[in-house]
Amino acid sequence: IRAKQAIAAGECFQIVPSQRLSVRTNASPVSLYRALRSINPSPYMYFLNFGDHQIVGASPELLVLVEDRQVTLRPIAGTMPRGATAEEDEAIGRRLLADEKERAEHIMLVDLGRNDVGRVAEPGTVHVPRLMEIERYSHVTHIVSEVLGTLRDGLRPIDALRAAFPAGTLTGAPKIRAMEIIAELESDRRGAYGGAIGFFNRDGDVETAITIRTLVLKDGVAHIQVGAGIVADSDPPTEYQETLNKANAVLAAVAEAERMQGMSSPARLEAVA
Repeated sequence: IRAKQAIAAGECFQIVPSQRLSVRTNASPVSLYRALRSINPSPYMYFLNFGDHQIVGASPELLVLVEDRQVTLRPIAGTMPRGATAEEDEAIGRRLLADEKERAEHIMLVDLGRNDVGRVAEPGTVHVPRLMEIERYSHVTHIVSEVLGTLRDGLRPIDALRAAFPAGTLTGAPKIRAMEIIAELESDRRGAYGGAIGFFNRDGDVETAITIRTLVLKDGVAHIQVGAGIVADSDPPTEYQETLNKANAVLAAVAEAERMQGMSSPARLEAVA
């Protein structure tokens, strides 16, 4: 409600609040990664061990790629659950692309991506070769676009990462004010959620994914953060359900990891914040 009030007051066009789900589990981090990889194979899979906590994720979303001085962003905005059959999948994809709210929200975030790329690109090189295409993952259907540009002379790939981070699809627009409102709304710091995981190679190129569809395992509890974009005509119960849809693959992986290790009791949802 606070997010919609801020939008109605003209403070933002969109805000992406999130909630944290916490699941107590005895599954090992490696089992969680294997289960997530099996249940929700995604373009970006990762398992990072920091000793006192681990990060396990299956992200569908590129933050920024710079290769041979070409900058690429792939914003994802617009989500519905998967269908039970191929026919249902096709119908859901058509419905998602026909939804005026989802289309408007996606185009706004594509424009934000064009602005991010334009900050570091040669004038006249920013373009959108893929606009509003459907991609399907294990539990959700997404609208995806692609924004490209040529990195300006004198700039480095890390400058493109700075320009794109944090992703507008995880904050809203304009970014700074949206993040200020998110800081007011959310009781927990986001930590890894909405961050970047990737690499720089020896040539200086960079590829990073946004840390979504990710869990942080600490002291036997898997923490899963999920959000949804709020705009002026959003329906809060629908957006809340969207966050649960996004969490389903990771929650299913926790349950599967428990099963793989022969544990008798399933993972239990401990808290919703």
